[in-house]
Amino acid sequence: MQDDSSNVLSILVIDDQPLFRAGLRHALHSVDPRLEIVGEATNGVDGLRMVEEFAPSVVLLNAEVEGLDGLGAIRELKRRGSNISVVVMTTRDDEEKLFYAIKYGAAAYILKTIDVQELAKVIRRVAGGEYLINDSVLAKPVLASKVLKSFRDLAEEVDQEAEPLYIPLSGREVQVLDYIAKGNSNKEIAREMSISDQTVKNHITSIMRKLAVNDRTQAVVYAMRQGWIKG
Repeated sequence: MQDDSSNVLSILVIDDQPLFRAGLRHALHSVDPRLEIVGEATNGVDGLRMVEEFAPSVVLLNAEVEGLDGLGAIRELKRRGSNISVVVMTTRDDEEKLFYAIKYGAAAYILKTIDVQELAKVIRRVAGGEYLINDSVLAKPVLASKVLKSFRDLAEEVDQEAEPLYIPLSGREVQVLDYIAKGNSNKEIAREMSISDQTVKNHITSIMRKLAVNDRTQAVVYAMRQGWIKG
């Protein structure tokens, strides 16, 4: 993946705590002045308006913020800015919130206690197209099972149409998707396929680009709908 460290990245923060926002702005600027907070919203309604006004690359979204329909707001944020990466911030690790964060397409799910250096890395990586949420979600067996069931339910909701003339994915990419549908994390896929973690990530990036989807959930649902994998 290309190094974006020299590029300025625009960030929108949606959080109702002024002190946290102020601290976040100061901390990020101190570790990387090229991470620019272009807007701060105290509620979801203002956040959606600012997405259209500022077109940020990354949105830092407080999971408990008011004025949006829970984490379903992620879909609306991405709809208004298709290239936006949403990082969900929360005060405690909650599997229910994790589930909905991945279901709606968040790129990362972090605790507010995260070190600022690590946060800066997360922002850079999600802006570069990585979905860091996958390992944290799919590494939990119970949650992975729930996510897989959601994949299947979503696939069943989509009309079954004629088989495609061809599959635009390579055999290895289809194999990676099949492992994802079974709830495997990137590390588990790498081990099963005897390839590196980075190669798995490269395959996933290629899959999403070829299928014109934004995350692993959409890619799996698309592949299931086409009959390429069974899940």
